[in-house]
Amino acid sequence: MATTQSAHHVPENLPTSIRHFIGGQFVDSVDGTTFDVLDPVSNQTYVTAAAGKQADIDLAVAAAKDAFDNGPWPRMLPRARARVLNRIADAVEAQDARLAELECFDTGLPITQALGQAQRAAENFRFFADLIVAQADDTYKVPGRQVNYVNRKPVGVAGLITPWNTPFMLESWKLAPALASGCTVVLKPAEFTPLSASLWAEIFREAGVPDGVFNLVNGLGEEAGDALVKHPDVPLISFTGETTTGQTIYRNCAANLKGMSMELGGKSPAIVFADADLDAAIDSTLFGVFSLNGERCTAGSRILVERSIYDDFCERYAARARNIVVGDPHDPATEVGALVHPEHYEKVMSYVEIGKGEGRLLAGGGRPPGLEAGNYVAPTVFADVAPSARIFQEEIFGPVVAITPFDTDEEALELANGVKYGLAAYLWTSDLTRAHNFAQAIEAGMVWLNSHNVRDLRTPFGGVKASGLGHEGGYRSIDFYTDQQAVHITLGEVHTARFGASTTRP
Repeated sequence: MATTQSAHHVPENLPTSIRHFIGGQFVDSVDGTTFDVLDPVSNQTYVTAAAGKQADIDLAVAAAKDAFDNGPWPRMLPRARARVLNRIADAVEAQDARLAELECFDTGLPITQALGQAQRAAENFRFFADLIVAQADDTYKVPGRQVNYVNRKPVGVAGLITPWNTPFMLESWKLAPALASGCTVVLKPAEFTPLSASLWAEIFREAGVPDGVFNLVNGLGEEAGDALVKHPDVPLISFTGETTTGQTIYRNCAANLKGMSMELGGKSPAIVFADADLDAAIDSTLFGVFSLNGERCTAGSRILVERSIYDDFCERYAARARNIVVGDPHDPATEVGALVHPEHYEKVMSYVEIGKGEGRLLAGGGRPPGLEAGNYVAPTVFADVAPSARIFQEEIFGPVVAITPFDTDEEALELANGVKYGLAAYLWTSDLTRAHNFAQAIEAGMVWLNSHNVRDLRTPFGGVKASGLGHEGGYRSIDFYTDQQAVHITLGEVHTARFGASTTRP
């Protein structure tokens, strides 16, 4: 394994504090409390952030509700909102290098991958700017009798709760459709990674987003996040994060019958058949679990390999994993950086130790040599993992993969579906019939055939089982952030039973 050991890069002009943004103003918490934010390479506090609680959420929701009820944003023509969204995209593209630098520093993601995420954020705003202008609603006609049409209206204040892996891009994924639809928002970013979220305020202000349309409250999930979920003036919650947190949000949304969209955890299978393009499958399955430091919900962290090519696959896969460059996230040569936080590092390392008793260790298994500080985990490969093993069943969310053999198509399908999650699946085979039959039989919200995770923004993103509720992406996002109102117009003579019109009484 190669490691990079360049001096720890600290971006210039880091903020001295991170504050909330409410009603067009940067503000401290009502009670003045803060929390420490660490960088994952040194694990030292580099900034303090305002710790939002109920009072701060109340102020943010009040600002967002006033902007929705009385401000221009929900009433603007779609083209006018689209122009603002395109200006946001322009601003993100213009500073993508700076955004990537800050994201890399705050999350530990390799700089090259952080740059791609910043550029993707800009594309998300462009996509929804185009989509909201092209939006067409349904009309149903009964000639000479009736016209029925669908009127879309933004729902109101949307509560957006985002995770710490690729935070800036995932925030854009929710912000863009919510704003395009005419909603106002309160964003609660992950407490581990508040740095890049703090940049949205100035980007939006300069692009022409009216005050109160975008509000940001930092804080812990059990304080700020919980208050946002339970607030009666927030009719929508969009959440991306861990499954157990999603279950809590589900329960807390019930009291007010809130709309929910939840993209939760995953333990996605990558199934490799003997007739696959093995070189392509190895490239893809390595990228699928080790890119973004393995901290990705769609990671193909269970690799199921047909028995006849199993030994060859394991040998080649492990050799490549041992050669992955681990180290300083800011070094362009780095392929796996530092995990986001010491708490998460300890969780991943605990699974590595569990795996040593559940599988045959082929690569990694601890801290990379020469990297004695920071949240570094060597890319770790376990083979011969039984389907009952914890590292087969449970989401690790780090650079750890379990490889398991299978003998028949039926066994492969049983293994693929044999976990509580159902987010993504990857299938490698040259048999077209098998590919499509498997794709339709796999319990997953998304399937990639002979491909790694390449998204088309028009398609639905979401999972089944414990991996989520609802879908976002394309028109499904617009559906979530708008109410669809049916309007019925009679064109001819009204024929209605005339109750009470009779003069004859029994």
